[in-house]
Amino acid sequence: MINILLCGNIKVFDGALTELLSITNRTKETIRCYIFTMNLSRIKEEYKSITDSQIEFLNKVVKSKKSDNEVIKIDVTELYETEFGKCKNETAYCTPYTLLRLLADLVEDIPDKILYLDIDMMAASDISKLYSIDVSNYEYAVVKEKYGSVFIWPDYINAGMLLFNMKKVKETKLLEKARKLIRTKKMLFADQDAIYRATTSKLIIPRIYNEQSKFNRKDTVICHFCKRLLLWPYPRTENYKQWNVEEVHKILKCHTFDTDLEEYKKLKEVYEQEKRGVKTYE
Repeated sequence: MINILLCGNIKVFDGALTELLSITNRTKETIRCYIFTMNLSRIKEEYKSITDSQIEFLNKVVKSKKSDNEVIKIDVTELYETEFGKCKNETAYCTPYTLLRLLADLVEDIPDKILYLDIDMMAASDISKLYSIDVSNYEYAVVKEKYGSVFIWPDYINAGMLLFNMKKVKETKLLEKARKLIRTKKMLFADQDAIYRATTSKLIIPRIYNEQSKFNRKDTVICHFCKRLLLWPYPRTENYKQWNVEEVHKILKCHTFDTDLEEYKKLKEVYEQEKRGVKTYE
């Protein structure tokens, strides 16, 4: 069993669908995916929980690959408001949903080993290779941040992929310390900075487990469609996600996930039809 944690709101459906397709299309082991969500419409109207119908559809898709696979929705609105409501970092560089992973130790029945993934990631090969990494002596395994390890600190991390040892996390109070930092100190990269500062022991693993810029490397396990800094022919950033299929092909020149993305487009049509009351996907 591979346990996965995703986080987000109603707008992460495309990311979750593409990501789970890439994982279940390549991974032989059973997948259990927890999705932390919340309603935070007091900040923005679109900050609504991922819907039950979206979860139901994702569940049907992953079970079509393997009957034991499942997707589980966990609403953490109350926990969020208790821990982070109106805190210093609620309006940080990214949405408040990036903070939800910091609640993992407070949620019942979260397994002792769980792989957190950002919603803009795709699996290029079987993720068992990543999940099987021994983290028994560490709080988590992680890849260095491409830019942060140059401009911030040599071992600065990219928190888009975290292979958590939850037993160790609870022993060292990693997430408890990170939550305190979120509440009390304004930080540029809130969740990522908090995890980095609160860490007692981490295992740095190769970039193939969180490739942040080169999307066609043959040895990549996890590809991260995060924001990229480009210097030529002029300084700028690009932020194309895997569900931006045309840009992935034309701008990023990435065709690694063509089969997954074709399947995604067909399934998205089915989902939209089902929303209109036409039952088409079994």
